[in-house]
Amino acid sequence: MIGNRRSFLKVLASGSALGVLGACTVTTSGQLTIVTLNVAKVKAYGTAGINAVTTILSLAAVSSAVGAPAMAIIEASGAALQAALTAFSNAAGSSTTVTYDSTCLKTQVDSLLTDLQNVTSLLGNAVSQASTAVPGSTLANANTVISALKTVLSIFQGGLRIVSVSGPRMAEKEALRTLHVSL
Repeated sequence: MIGNRRSFLKVLASGSALGVLGACTVTTSGQLTIVTLNVAKVKAYGTAGINAVTTILSLAAVSSAVGAPAMAIIEASGAALQAALTAFSNAAGSSTTVTYDSTCLKTQVDSLLTDLQNVTSLLGNAVSQASTAVPGSTLANANTVISALKTVLSIFQGGLRIVSVSGPRMAEKEALRTLHVSL
């Protein structure tokens, strides 16, 4: 996982080739690194994070188990993710793909990924912390949401060549369906 936004930009600038995941491609031509993003998929990944926050916040058992201060942090992180998604959407406009180099759109993509990572971590911690106080079916639903969100994050990171997609995860379609996002 990336520790900060500069690290993310360094990874983008590294110029590694990509082709498996479809949300993004990274190519290098001479000194120029070009990233092409499937706008619909990137928007879907951001929306998945927002929907995960909404779902976990709606589980009263989780909210009461972790307490109001933790839930306020999750709400604030969800708002930051929404702002990052809005900034990306505004920058991308109605395009189906956007292509950029190190001078264009990097801030929006960087913010979206960082906020999605933060939301994933906070929600995972909240559900883990609440696991002993939450009824079985509610915990199972919360864990399914977290698993789906981790899948989406992993696919997004893998597409940007930040981390490899590994471990038992849901298929992308299943994860997005679980988080009430359609492409």
